[in-house]
Amino acid sequence: MWLRIYLKCQCIVHDVFRVLVPEPHERIPITGINTLYLLFPLLPLIYMGYLARRPDTFTLRLLLLPLVVTVAVGTYFRFMWTEPHQNIYNWAQGLLAEAISAKAIDFAWRKEGILKIDEVRPGVARNPDAVKANGDAHAKPVTSDPATPALAWLYDALEVILSHRGLGWKFGIGIHVPREERSLERNSFLFATLMSFVGNYMIFDLLESLIKLVPDVGTPHGGTIFRAELPFFYRYALSTAIHVATGSCILAAFELVYDLITIFAVLLLGSSPSAWPPVLDHPWRSDSLHIFWSKRWHQILREIFFVFGGFFGKVIAGKFGMLFGTFIGSGLYHEFAAYALGRGFDTIVPLFFMLQAPLLLCEKAWYKCTGCRVGGLHGRLWVYFCVIILGQPLSNSWHRRGLGGGLMVPPSLSPARQFIIPFIRHCLNGIGTDILEFIVGST
Repeated sequence: MWLRIYLKCQCIVHDVFRVLVPEPHERIPITGINTLYLLFPLLPLIYMGYLARRPDTFTLRLLLLPLVVTVAVGTYFRFMWTEPHQNIYNWAQGLLAEAISAKAIDFAWRKEGILKIDEVRPGVARNPDAVKANGDAHAKPVTSDPATPALAWLYDALEVILSHRGLGWKFGIGIHVPREERSLERNSFLFATLMSFVGNYMIFDLLESLIKLVPDVGTPHGGTIFRAELPFFYRYALSTAIHVATGSCILAAFELVYDLITIFAVLLLGSSPSAWPPVLDHPWRSDSLHIFWSKRWHQILREIFFVFGGFFGKVIAGKFGMLFGTFIGSGLYHEFAAYALGRGFDTIVPLFFMLQAPLLLCEKAWYKCTGCRVGGLHGRLWVYFCVIILGQPLSNSWHRRGLGGGLMVPPSLSPARQFIIPFIRHCLNGIGTDILEFIVGST
């Protein structure tokens, strides 16, 4: 009987999953007409963000949660880009669907709403300077400061939706904030951010264009980064170069997107420049995994990983459970999004992220046994081993499914493909070699 109940429940879960996430051949091709459907999941999220900044909306947020998650997952996993070079957009839609779902869960489960550090209720701050006779500080209303007062409601919603790291919010207490190197004067800040965007765009474009030169890896159908036809040294030199270039591309992409959002928030929404510190803190300088993951790597998705795994891990096993749960949530977030590519589910991705938890515990054990923290040159080599060597199967999993062949920068908007790579080819013509052979040698 119990087996029959289990099988029945399994069938129900499978059917519900397939209603939201159809098989690739059952998905709806995206055309010019139905592209607007991709904007629809943002509307209930904005409303949910608005409610999270209003008191006494807990019940309404809980009731709205299934709708927000269903609309996000059902839309972004149902509509599909069918051109092979556009398959990368399906991955982006999967990431967006999961991010919206995590945000909605985070907005819904907090009974008091999303509070800023000095607030006792949404929009109501505690004034530490005003103290009553009994010693209790009284609360005063907090008003938003949008560029257009009539859009205060939209400002409130977008402010909490775009606050991924939780800077100035209670859910972000304790997060590392990289040191600001730009002037906080508004015009100077905007100009410096624009220059940062241009620089990151150039880096992203160059590295992405170089990855596309690698046979199979740079095509939409994908290929392994471990080229079997190359000698041992050249094979792993190439795989390491591709892996580092992929990681650097991701870093540049995070920074340029963050720069765009920063410009939008400061220029159009009237947000303060101080609310938008750097998103990264020189991750390649890390000398321990703890420093790498908790400080120097971006913290934008931290709350999302906590929602998907850290919260449940903490409930089950305290701090250790939260550590493992957060990294498991990270792995599931990355891989379920990649499932939208229509190339199956690869356990390598969750395993890589889950591996980070015991590696961090190894650092803690080292400190307890030796009294010395992981750091210095040996700590940096340890980080490079864990990220660059152990992380190569992760990049290989993504590139086998076509990551490197996706259309990320149109050729007409690519300085690297329009000018830099043709110039390098021209310079190498004299020695009769190809760029790839020039970098890794020939067989």
